[in-house]
Amino acid sequence: MLRSDTDELAAFRSESRSWLRLNVPPDLRFLTFRPEPHLGMPWYRKLAEKGWIAPHWPKEHGGMDATAAEQVVLFEELARAGAPDIPTQGLNHIGPLLIKMGTGEQKAQHLPKIVQGDAIWCQGYSEPGAGSDLASLRTRAEISGEHLVINGQKIWTTWGHHADWMFALVRTSQESDKRQGITFVLIDMATPGITRRPIRTIAFDDEFSEVFFENVKVPLTNVVGDIGKGWGTATAVLEQERLLLGSPAIALRALERLRRLVRVGTVQTDDRLLDLIARAEIEVDVITASFLNVAEKAAKVGGSDASYLKILATETTQFILDVLQDAAGPLASLRSSQTVGGEKLDLNEMFLQSRRLTIYGGSSEIQRTIIANRTLGLPR
Repeated sequence: MLRSDTDELAAFRSESRSWLRLNVPPDLRFLTFRPEPHLGMPWYRKLAEKGWIAPHWPKEHGGMDATAAEQVVLFEELARAGAPDIPTQGLNHIGPLLIKMGTGEQKAQHLPKIVQGDAIWCQGYSEPGAGSDLASLRTRAEISGEHLVINGQKIWTTWGHHADWMFALVRTSQESDKRQGITFVLIDMATPGITRRPIRTIAFDDEFSEVFFENVKVPLTNVVGDIGKGWGTATAVLEQERLLLGSPAIALRALERLRRLVRVGTVQTDDRLLDLIARAEIEVDVITASFLNVAEKAAKVGGSDASYLKILATETTQFILDVLQDAAGPLASLRSSQTVGGEKLDLNEMFLQSRRLTIYGGSSEIQRTIIANRTLGLPR
């Protein structure tokens, strides 16, 4: 928790804690997996009705205009309440981008639906052979009259099999600099020619999918920015993604699971384990302080700052869940959540899911390269 709430933050914390205690559906508390849309989207809409679905958005677009400290309080109380994970590609990625760079028509069409929970979004970046080296993407789009005609494949698409819309990168021309000739486009997933196939992961969820495009026609009015100039748009989204991945939200969820395991009293807390638990608490405080520092410099957020936050938050989350596995002992071998001492405990699932945190949004190796180049001035 923040160590020094102001009176205003203390009031907001009290309000959010009370409201969440009364309103988070009991059957959705402390889930590891993001609930399916028919289960999870009613909770999304309840948060939207309260006005808390997009704390980082301007009020004029349906957000809270929340300060970084207010966002942290909400992250902490959502974790404490065991609130379920919700789809965030619309809220954290394409929504903020459209607010900054979208046309008036694009904002009017998409922003209200994102806030109200009437449209689920996915990100069409990674391809087979173009993951960390995203600029090598090969999905083609040819201009035909007032449309782009798209052919190709995307992979590791979070909730691609549930999404109503995708924001994607496609190649509209072949240039000597492979970062040129890329276009950023919004795709209605109901368009003919799109095939989706879920991917089963080691955590036994189907969070990701493959998406195939065969002569998919998309209006040119769905292009964000200029044709062939989408690389800058794409990196703006990635930096926003890294900033949100660098928030304490995920680490707080992991820490709450560790705390709950300790509270049920089944853990033999020797000095070594107590030291690890204390370190986990301290590391989350470090993430919180770092996030507040970077987010409050909003005009300068991006590049190496976002990369540093992403490394810190994702690797700390993995560390916390390693400690949880250690503390759980033999119970850690059980894949499904267990009820111990009247508490539903996740001892394994989030640990398995966390392995991908240091890969998506740009792997830790990529983030360290960005820091080396942009902050330390080391050669590429």
